[in-house]
Order: sequence, then structure tokens, then C-alpha cells
Amino acid sequence: MSQTLLKTASPRNIRIANAIFFFISGFSYSAWASRIPTIKHTMHLNEAQLGGILFALPVGLMVTMPLTNYLLGRYSSRAIMLLGALAFNLMLCFVGFASAPWQLVIILLGFGSSRNLFNVSTNAQAVSVQRLYDKSIITTFHGIWSIAGFAGAALGYIMVSYNVAPNWHLPIVGVSMMGLSLFAFSNTLYEPVVQQTEKKPVFSLPDKFLIKFSVIAFVSMACENTMYDWSGIYFEKAIHTSKQTATAAFVFYMIAITAGRFLGDKMVSRIGIKRILFYSGIFISTGLFIAVLLPYTIPAIIGFIFTGLGVSCIVPLVFSLAGKSTTMSSARALASISTISYLGFLIVPPLVGFIAEAAGIRVSFGIIALMGSIVIWMVSKIKEDE
Repeated sequence: MSQTLLKTASPRNIRIANAIFFFISGFSYSAWASRIPTIKHTMHLNEAQLGGILFALPVGLMVTMPLTNYLLGRYSSRAIMLLGALAFNLMLCFVGFASAPWQLVIILLGFGSSRNLFNVSTNAQAVSVQRLYDKSIITTFHGIWSIAGFAGAALGYIMVSYNVAPNWHLPIVGVSMMGLSLFAFSNTLYEPVVQQTEKKPVFSLPDKFLIKFSVIAFVSMACENTMYDWSGIYFEKAIHTSKQTATAAFVFYMIAITAGRFLGDKMVSRIGIKRILFYSGIFISTGLFIAVLLPYTIPAIIGFIFTGLGVSCIVPLVFSLAGKSTTMSSARALASISTISYLGFLIVPPLVGFIAEAAGIRVSFGIIALMGSIVIWMVSKIKEDE
């Protein structure tokens, strides 16, 4: 156990506190994702218009990425994590009150910016907490994120079923999560910041060691957020189901992610990270191709389950590997790898909208299915000792 990292709280309490912040991140984001079809309908948007509006998220991320890198080099990730959590949930409250597309664009700029601060710092904390333990625990943190996502989707299903407007639903979630952030902060892990004598650029791309992991995470995040933003619309447009069935399909997807992440730590010790990443690429491609080639309710749900299993463990394991970089601190390494990987999370889903408008939503999902093969190819480039 590293005494340079550990301060007053016990390892157990630190682990619980970090898990709470993962819960906050998943619950709040899923609350937003569950209301995208409602917002699309209320604002009378087609797929291309919605895709254009969603582009505000990656713009906000890219604007904030150099700032995140700079802050993580000067302050403990716990401080940045609290700042990100409060800002992220404040912007979630504002999303509920957007009544016009231009308002939503402005709010999503702030939403994407604060999400970047929150997610990178939370994962930096997770990598540091992992170093307090001899066994793998990092995929379980992301399992907590998935449980929160499942809970947020379930709450969204209830809100949609009872016609509760987003301007009630989202502020209630945002305020509650801000309170939970303040409650958990005291037990988070303090990391003394090592001041760099050598001047480094504020914005840095992944080095040679990290680039292949960045590409793998890019594909996984692209697929994951495509499912968050478009799975409900896919069921409505391609499979012609009700909104309730579409939301239920998303819940099945979240269950698969959750199960995969809670099994991930055990599977790491049994078959190793490389084989997990290889099988993950197969599951992503297979699952999405099932949903595309068999556009019926049951096969599509099965495909979504396969896809959820595929994306479940890629990101936490890649971030864990990024933390082993010898050229920069774990926090800055995560900020660097996130430069590429979070672009997949935020840029690809809006592109899905433009492709769906031009060629159909099944074609756009088919392209995402093909991206799973990139994971398989990049895993073959990973050496056994990495």
C-alpha cells in the first residue's frame, strides 16, 4: 500500500467514496440520455438536427481538454473531481429548462466541458485507488457507473411513462447529485502533486506507449455513447416499437454492461487483459450486426446485450494500462489518452445522426458494428507484457 497516497481515510472508505463519484457520473448522464427522445420530439427535430445539436458536447470537451490537463498537473484529482461533479450536475439542471435548439446548444457546451473535467479526474482517482490494492478493482468502479446508469434509465422510464417533463426530472437529479458529491468528498484520496521541473505543453497527445490503447478506447466509447444517444431512436425508427419498449431495450443494454464490469476484475486474473479486449471487439461487432441484420424486437435486444458485454470492460482496463505510463503521471496520462478516446464518445454519436438522415439509421449502426473490428486489430498490436 502506498503511504504517499493514503491520508486520513481508510482504503475501504476511499474506495467507497470513489465509487460514489462513479455513481453520480453514471446516474446524471443516464438521466440526460433517457430524455433525448423527449427533447427531440418537443423541439420537433429530425435526426440530422439532433445530431448537429449533440455536436456541442464534443466542442465543449475539446475546449476543456487543455484546461483539464493543466489542472491535473497542478492540483490533486480529488479537487478537480468535486469541481467537475458540481458543474456537471448544475448544467444537467439547465438542460431541463432548454426550450429552443439554440439554448440547448449553449447548455450542452457547458455540459460537455464539465463532463470532461468530472470524468477524467474521477478515472485518475480510480487509477490511484487501484494502487492501494493488490487485486484488480478498477472494472468494479465502472460497474458502479453502470448500476447508476441503469438506475437513471429506470427512473427515466418512469418519468416518460408518467409524462413528467424534463424541467422537473433533470433538476431534481442534478440537485440531489450535487448534495451527494459534497457528502462523499471528505473521504476521497488526496494525491500530492509532484511539481514538474521540466516544462511540458498544456495540451499533449498520447505517446507511442498509449496510442494503441487510445484507439481501442475511442472505438469503445464511440459505440457506448451511440447506444446512449440513439438506441431508443433506433428501436422507434428501425424496429417500429413504442417508446416504452425502446427504453426497455436500453435497460437490457445497461444490465449487460453492469454484469460485464462486475465480472471484469475476476476475468482479468483468469484470462488476462489482452484476451478480454479481444473478445470485447468480437462482442461489439456481433451484437450490432445482429441488431442491424435482424431488425425485430427480440433479436435486436439480444444484439444490444452482446454489445453491452463488449463495451463493458474496455475503458476501465485501458485506463488502468494508461496509468502505467513511465513518461508522465497517471493523471496526465489519463488526460492525454482521453484526448482521443473521449472524441469517440462525443463526436461519433452526432455523426450517426447525419448518416441516419442520409442513408437510414440501420446503415449508421452497421458502420459502428464495423468499428468493432478495429478493436480486434489493435489488440493484436499489444505485447503480452503491456
